[in-house]
Amino acid sequence: MTDLPPLTLYLAAPRGFCAGVDRAIKIVEMAIEKWGAPVYVRHEIVHNRYVVEDLRAKGAVFVEELDDCPDDRPVIFSAHGVPKSVPAAAEARRMIAVDATCPLVTKVHNEAQRHSENGLQMVMIGHAGHPETVGTMGQLPPGEVLLVETAEDVATLSVRDPGKLAYITQTTLSVDDTAGIVAALQARFPAIIGPHKEDICYATTNRQAAVKAVAPKIDALLVIGAPNSSNSKRLVEVGSAAGCAYSQLVQRATDIDWRALQGIRAVGVTAGASAPEVLVNEVIDAFRARYATTVEMVETAVETVEFKVPRILREPA
Repeated sequence: MTDLPPLTLYLAAPRGFCAGVDRAIKIVEMAIEKWGAPVYVRHEIVHNRYVVEDLRAKGAVFVEELDDCPDDRPVIFSAHGVPKSVPAAAEARRMIAVDATCPLVTKVHNEAQRHSENGLQMVMIGHAGHPETVGTMGQLPPGEVLLVETAEDVATLSVRDPGKLAYITQTTLSVDDTAGIVAALQARFPAIIGPHKEDICYATTNRQAAVKAVAPKIDALLVIGAPNSSNSKRLVEVGSAAGCAYSQLVQRATDIDWRALQGIRAVGVTAGASAPEVLVNEVIDAFRARYATTVEMVETAVETVEFKVPRILREPA
């Protein structure tokens, strides 16, 4: 017999690591194995403190800019991608550089490049200042990529030629919000060209769909992720929009506000694409310590995507 109150935890699936994050972490580990420590990483490899601390303990040094790196140690560019000027500067300094940019972000970079070569000005839907947005806009000369964050921004957009436009998006946006911004762009610029295939990545789309499936069953949603993780913050918003009265971002179990969950009988748990499963298990254990917990999985897709690491890591030292 237990005196603990009953509670059902609904685990959203897919959740947690996506193929791009998996690959980026593997790249740092393989680089340390190949060249020894320290290996420098420009920006957090992925937006998760637990992952960053774990790699730091293995010999990774995280810096904000290339200027903070010595010439004689390898440098890795984060999964979010970098402006063109960064690899160019590394090459000029003859550094060993390894690009951990997610292949789905690279796809957006290539798209922007192709449209630009065809004489089109780009409109990017994204969050100002986010490393992915900075990296994507930095693929083209200044002024060639215009940023919009909301449907309202579209009304004030000043373009070179309304007949020669294409749009791209950050890969980690809210699917529903982005649809509204795209509709505003198409209404104002009927000739605007969209991506050949959706820019929002499969992992973002799948994690948001899983939250929507869990939402009707729960009183509260916990999203495990970092405050600077775009895809994690979008999951919190998707939960709220789907009717969760309480939808919260937590970095790990110690951040859970138990008072806010008093009287609640069903909680949804998911994790952003850069949050490891160990943190999900930690949250489940925290609930088991306080409630007679039943865990149920709500699975909306099975992910089998895998990305190869760069050739430089597959070759012998």
